[in-house]
Amino acid sequence: MSSLRSLPSVDQLLQNPAVISWINEYGRPLTLDALRQALDKVREGYRTSKDIPSLEKLLEHAHDLLMLWVSPSLQPVINATGVILHTNLGRAPLSLSAFRAIQIISTEYSNLEYDLAAGKRGSRLAHAETLLTRLTHTEAALVVNNNAAAVLLILSALARRRSVIIARSQLVEIGGGFRIPDVMKQSGARLLEVGTTNRVHLSDYQTTIDEGSPALILHTHRSNFRITGFTSEPALSELAGIAMQAGIPLVDDLGSGALLDTGQYGLGHEPTVSESLDAGADLVCFSGDKLLGGPQAGIIIGKAELIARLKKHPLARAVRADKLCLAALSATLLHYLKDEATCEIPIWRMISMSIDVIQQRADHWADSLGFGTVIESESTVGGGSLPGETLPTYVLSLPVRSPNRTMELLRTNQPPVIARLDMDKVIFDPRTVMPEQENDLLAAIRSAFIK
Repeated sequence: MSSLRSLPSVDQLLQNPAVISWINEYGRPLTLDALRQALDKVREGYRTSKDIPSLEKLLEHAHDLLMLWVSPSLQPVINATGVILHTNLGRAPLSLSAFRAIQIISTEYSNLEYDLAAGKRGSRLAHAETLLTRLTHTEAALVVNNNAAAVLLILSALARRRSVIIARSQLVEIGGGFRIPDVMKQSGARLLEVGTTNRVHLSDYQTTIDEGSPALILHTHRSNFRITGFTSEPALSELAGIAMQAGIPLVDDLGSGALLDTGQYGLGHEPTVSESLDAGADLVCFSGDKLLGGPQAGIIIGKAELIARLKKHPLARAVRADKLCLAALSATLLHYLKDEATCEIPIWRMISMSIDVIQQRADHWADSLGFGTVIESESTVGGGSLPGETLPTYVLSLPVRSPNRTMELLRTNQPPVIARLDMDKVIFDPRTVMPEQENDLLAAIRSAFIK
């Protein structure tokens, strides 16, 4: 081809055998768009280069466009970073039971809002609520689409146009710009800060209660940072005492929402849901996809009277959980009820994984590859949970001349591999790699390091 006149028309290209096969695979409208964009690019480039590509090159570009458009941008990756709850990588992977529950509910009709016993309309809220109340021994529960929505709903329903007491030390910002003061403002509640950044006394709360008529006390767990040094805060049970005397609710925003004791696995203590309830919190809210190990969800448990008010609020419908979330969450909660969380829930398998098993896996990788060094290192929980806490691990360490290029090759592999970079070494932590992903991981490493 030497001039624009030699370019084939769209109609001519549609007669090409390869294009006919594309139409069968991708549909005529999408194929037409790809052909037209490929031709437009040639015309635009001709203005400067005076170059006309071959028919094969033209079709190759059109096919690349088709592949780009139909390839999902959201795809599975292999997490070899050692960060268990990696927010950028989707936080908690689901258990097989949760996955199967989603499969079944998504491909068939369900009794989402139908009471099978009564033969009439039911409530979607009942499915997870029954499990949550049994598991946490509380009066009522409500599931919304994430914990930020849970906090917003609580403040909107219980404190709109009224004041909410919170310690200055708890005015947190979670990743993605979730800031407690901003959420309060959006809910219509007024912020009443008490104490100082590092020291808050029970008398600060009591004085503020005596001077006004607050709607509630909000206690927020600092799940993603710590304040150390000259610090003090009243215990949750003490706050519950003065809240009860004042006749106002105490709300505990736990964030991560651990149901198991993290201390037994070599980690620092993370406040559990049962501890908050035992301390006297009237409502406790937490995430479903952090230390619970389930799908993204916001879970609110506590007093039935307060939960009933939340359910009736107009915002509850806007932030409600869908059937897939409820199916996966119910399956995850069953693991706790059946005392099998550390065996069936992936993040708890990772947290509880023995150091011997991790070393054996790392050694196996090195032996299979024929290169690399196994060294001691540290894994982290991540996801805004247990800041500063680490777990001992063994990793495969591979020195590279061009770290950024190697990391790029791993990221663009299929499936993509996300590793950790430490100076001029690429680090792979077995703790966060699923056993069924090992062959793909080793193939990706071979490909990246051979290139």
